[in-house]
Amino acid sequence: MKPYLAAAIQMTSVPDLQKNLVQAEELIELAKRQGAELVGLPENFSYLGAEEEKIAQAPAIAQASVKFLKTMAQRFQITILGGGFPVPVGEGKVYNTALLVDPSGTEIARYEKVHLFDVNVPDGNTYRESSTVMAGIVLPPVYASKDLGTLGLSVCYDVRFPELYRHLALKGADILFVPAAFTAYTGKDHWQILLQARAIENTCYVIAPAQTGQHYTLRHTHGHGMIIDPWGLILADAGDTPGVAIAEINPVRLEQVRRQMPSLQHRVFV
Repeated sequence: MKPYLAAAIQMTSVPDLQKNLVQAEELIELAKRQGAELVGLPENFSYLGAEEEKIAQAPAIAQASVKFLKTMAQRFQITILGGGFPVPVGEGKVYNTALLVDPSGTEIARYEKVHLFDVNVPDGNTYRESSTVMAGIVLPPVYASKDLGTLGLSVCYDVRFPELYRHLALKGADILFVPAAFTAYTGKDHWQILLQARAIENTCYVIAPAQTGQHYTLRHTHGHGMIIDPWGLILADAGDTPGVAIAEINPVRLEQVRRQMPSLQHRVFV
């Protein structure tokens, strides 16, 4: 693993596939111009609209999303994470799928979100992700890269389940991806502290691309896509507008923190 720059992209995706892909490409290009070699796109990067519309368009969204990720990886010679898009599985449902692609355009890791957001938020909004999404049944993968370190995947609501990240850490993860479309109401209180907790307890970098702003009707997300170091320090924060958070991933810093705070070695209960 070498020192390199990573980017967490922040978007305001809408119910328009092509418009979202144009926005994503512009932000990927911006990240590349600033030197990023590892780029993460948020959950729902290619489509964020009403559930029934998402299901109706899912085959087209899935096909376009995969093609887009492979094209961007090759064009900009980056490793890229598409943080979540619908892949049809039949019976009117989809998997919320995160896809990691290397600079050759080859898929190197895929994760189907296991924790589904079925919550009555205190602001009056109700979310029932399970009405259209089928939960994955496989623990998220890690991908070991000689240059970039070992990357672990997750999606949004997963961040509330620390056992998933401990699994990734014990599989050797150095960097934890948490692409999200976090609600504005919960995000203001929980987003940053949950990300910092996952970084600190696993002594890993966290790369958290995010959705921000108003998407359609009542759907409003928190933003603050960020990159956090293994000590829990916020290295970059995209704020509340579309943009890019960029920071260095440094193996020396990773080793230093793990030497100073070897908590993973002190586990008693497995």
